Amino acid sequence: MNNTDDRINDLIAYAKGILQGERGADLYVEYQEVLKQVNPTDVIIVVDELVKTSEDMPDIKRAVNKILNIFYESVKQHGKATVEEGSFLYYLMAENGEMEKRMKALKTEIKAVFSQKDKMGELQRRKEIIKSKLIELQEYDLHNLKKENILFPYFEKLYPDHLCVNVMWSMHDDARTSLKKLIANLEREQPFISDFNQEIGKLYFAILPVIFREEYILYPICQKVIDQKIWDEMLEQGREIGFAFVSGPEAFNKDKNKAVVKETISDSLIDLDTGKLNIEQIINLFNHLPVDITYVDENDEVRYFSNPKNRHFTRSKAIIGRKVQNCHPHESIDVVNKIVESFRSGEKDSESFWIQIKGRLILIQYFAVRDENGYYKGVAEVSQDVTDIRKLEGEKILLD
Repeated sequence: MNNTDDRINDLIAYAKGILQGERGADLYVEYQEVLKQVNPTDVIIVVDELVKTSEDMPDIKRAVNKILNIFYESVKQHGKATVEEGSFLYYLMAENGEMEKRMKALKTEIKAVFSQKDKMGELQRRKEIIKSKLIELQEYDLHNLKKENILFPYFEKLYPDHLCVNVMWSMHDDARTSLKKLIANLEREQPFISDFNQEIGKLYFAILPVIFREEYILYPICQKVIDQKIWDEMLEQGREIGFAFVSGPEAFNKDKNKAVVKETISDSLIDLDTGKLNIEQIINLFNHLPVDITYVDENDEVRYFSNPKNRHFTRSKAIIGRKVQNCHPHESIDVVNKIVESFRSGEKDSESFWIQIKGRLILIQYFAVRDENGYYKGVAEVSQDVTDIRKLEGEKILLD
């Protein structure tokens, strides 16, 4: 029964019933036999199907949370991923363990607040301690960035039912949003106790269930489809992003035991129409421009990104060949598609956005790339810190 199409179809029917708002108790009675036999692969398939069924991510997340509560015991029986010490997953799971410790310590403070009759007064007394613990939790974003920019791209290439990671990414964003709101609230002279109570619940709900889903569902499936060479690549790319709460792998210490084999760069010149450069010169040129550049081709696949010293957005080699739509959270895909289609149709040639990151103003520009005949050849994304540029006045014509 575990391997029949009928069983999978029943699980999908159950999940779609939950998504469509049918009564959970009735659905459980109807499908209880198959619900007792769920394995990690089943979960991946079912969630993938839900994402295909609906474009409303909040509805999908609510449905996924409900069905995974029902699947919990069956999935847990299969055990969490068993990892080799020093591997990419070893460090991801170590980060999870450290995050769980910090969430537990924070919970002690939260309980202390809500155990008191004067909850507002107790929150006021403890707000600096709680705020410092919440700020510390933001380091965990390095963990999520490695998943989004390294693990997810490889998983998408190797596993057909990969849309489940869209749901996980959306929960990453929920956690980021809750942390920002909680910290901002505690920075007020008089925090809002009701807002704090609501948002802290959202934070725990966006982090702890995801850790379970990683270690009992996603990682075991990844271990089946990803070979050792790719895991080694992921570990190296993970070092470039960094690790949350734990030290990175000793083998990748820049000053010690560095074992990176560099390909010989050809001295042959490439004709760029207005000049000829070798590969090393091209790489150095792009990496020394004061901008981040990412190129997406006419098939919506990422083909190149520059590697400047101060990067505004996380990139890894794992995204090369990845669909640009998969490089963004589910909630942003509609905007991405509108930009791409407006360029492809010739309606627009550029689009600009600007956002604040750590007190700096970042300008993000998208340009349609066309050949000499005007045919669409993709999109160039260029991001730049324009904080200091905005301050310029008058003229500067002399060397300092």
